[in-house]
Amino acid sequence: MSDAPVTAAAFFDLDKTIIAKSSVLAFSKPFQAGGLISRGSVLRSVYAQFVFTVGGADHDQVERMRQFMSRLCAGWDVATVREIVAETLHHIIDPIVYEEAVQLIAEHQQAGRDVVIVSTSGSEVVEPIGELLGADHVVATRLAVEDGHYTGEIEYYAYAEEKAKAIKALAAERGYDLETSYGYSDSITDVPMLEAVGHPYAVNPDKDLRRAAEQREWPVLVFTKPVELQSKLPLPPPKPTLAAIAVGGAVAVGAAVWAGVRRGRLGA
Repeated sequence: MSDAPVTAAAFFDLDKTIIAKSSVLAFSKPFQAGGLISRGSVLRSVYAQFVFTVGGADHDQVERMRQFMSRLCAGWDVATVREIVAETLHHIIDPIVYEEAVQLIAEHQQAGRDVVIVSTSGSEVVEPIGELLGADHVVATRLAVEDGHYTGEIEYYAYAEEKAKAIKALAAERGYDLETSYGYSDSITDVPMLEAVGHPYAVNPDKDLRRAAEQREWPVLVFTKPVELQSKLPLPPPKPTLAAIAVGGAVAVGAAVWAGVRRGRLGA
């Protein structure tokens, strides 16, 4: 393996770009089983997942869901959330990772580029997924924590322009040339992030992102094959260099994810 410094990176959004669902909402049932949320909250999150998947929520609906999710996690024990995610990660995430995304991640790694997951979801969920995929770094939303419990306040929101700021800061720190770097997303709100790199791609875009990609002549990728990670794809081992730039509350994620439903994602 070459000792030459890494000079470029591939930045991936997570939900509907690497995995087929909302990462945080996918954990609603394990959170219920762990005593964190009620059956009613699970049903509401199922509805949220449906709206997220079809992309039919308007801004007000998304904002109400974001507020609901952030309030919901107030008082949750951070250690308990991490434990639930660790115990259920393979069961929840393995079946919904896009084969095309995994192959693309492997190609970037083989080409000597760092892989960075940039997600509005919180790091308690995003960081373990990043480790599972062998990502080098993670940028994610974080919730405020006091005495080992979430306060219900969002401390850092990895959303829209903030994602672009985060990857520029990481590029300055790690020495990445953004002109030779790649970006992948499904949401219109990620246009700033995609515009920050020399090789942007729209992945599974909604109509707004698709329109933006066509106007900018960005390639559009369609990922359709979720697979069982461990049984079907040879993934590289998790890298010890994984770093969470923004660590977040598991449901701040949901909040953020929801704040991103309507946005229309962009990426690739």
